[in-house]
Amino acid sequence: MAEAKPNKPSGAVQTTGHAWDGDLQEFNNPLPRWWVWAFYATVVFAVVYWILYPAWPIGRSYTKGVMNNITFKEGDKEVTMHWNTRALLWRDMQTGPEAVKQRRYMDQVANADYQQIVSDPKMMGFVQSVGKVLFADNCAACHGSGGQGKIGLFPNLSDDAWLWGGSLEDIHATISQGRHGYMPSFRATFSAAQVEQVSDYVLSLSGHQVDPASAAAGKAMFNGQGGGCYYCHGENGKGMKSQGSANLTDSIWTIADVPGQGTLTGKRDVVAQVILNGVHRQMPNWNGRLSATEIKLLTVYVHNVLGVGK
Repeated sequence: MAEAKPNKPSGAVQTTGHAWDGDLQEFNNPLPRWWVWAFYATVVFAVVYWILYPAWPIGRSYTKGVMNNITFKEGDKEVTMHWNTRALLWRDMQTGPEAVKQRRYMDQVANADYQQIVSDPKMMGFVQSVGKVLFADNCAACHGSGGQGKIGLFPNLSDDAWLWGGSLEDIHATISQGRHGYMPSFRATFSAAQVEQVSDYVLSLSGHQVDPASAAAGKAMFNGQGGGCYYCHGENGKGMKSQGSANLTDSIWTIADVPGQGTLTGKRDVVAQVILNGVHRQMPNWNGRLSATEIKLLTVYVHNVLGVGK
């Protein structure tokens, strides 16, 4: 009996001649011509790219390509190397139109005093743009992206309560020199009852309703030789800029999370913990890490964009 030949459908493409079960055929469908030429073009592009640009690894090195060398400055030294994206970026950051424009504004800021900067809209626009980046790179890790800080750890820079002073000159000194916030522990000085009394007095300074007798006893400890709190916070509890000591009368809390407590007992406890444990906070010195112009930009940004001058 002769083998049945598969029927070729009318208008079908050429088959490869293979058939199964009589009617299952393998067709020969060539790729579209545009696709083939596109593939050949990618091959040509790859070969040209390998010739022009750094591409193939060779031992511990690689092919450098034939593109023109790039010259840029590294510190005070002029460096020339083969074309690569990193060298291109360095050159563009130094000689590109935006880099030239940025240097011009940096020179203007460097030669201007603070009053000239804050009164010039163009310079303030530059301060806002560059200062935001400087703050994000150097300050936001502690103070937060908006300068809101974190109670117990880092001061809030977006309010008008500045422990070390909020003028442009004060902020410049803080950034340049760093700050060391220190309050001794009174764990060995006060008894448990005295800690509660001083805590009540501290809370009363900002208007909290506490036991009057307890607060009066706490006031005696606060302003007496036994506690000596007034040496730093002053007899009126308003703090001292020279010491970076907190104003206890303004309801702005940087260490004890009083606003986060729902009861008087909770508020007293968080204040008591500060009294018992003391405070030891260090802000680093940025003089040398940032240039003088960058510190000036950051000072204006913190004062006029985040803080009291906004």
